[in-house]
Amino acid sequence: MFNKIMMHQTEYLGYAAGIITTLAFLPQAVRIFRTRRTRDISLLWALSMNIGIILWLLYGIVKNDMPIIAANSITLCLLIIILYYKVRYR
Repeated sequence: MFNKIMMHQTEYLGYAAGIITTLAFLPQAVRIFRTRRTRDISLLWALSMNIGIILWLLYGIVKNDMPIIAANSITLCLLIIILYYKVRYR
């Protein structure tokens, strides 16, 4: 019983971390969408973040870890938008 309670609390911790780190990308994606300016975004950063998030997503899928899958799926969408505009408006 104690292990189940701890497992749920750990999962909630994962969701909280995922929500906070995912939301951190939202203002940047919205700003780029509105202004169409990406001058201050590094292309290398955008590429490496996309690759890293894809790897985290695959890791979450292999481990069947929903907090990791959910957070990285949404983060990947935001990073793809950032990368798209970075390449388009260079």
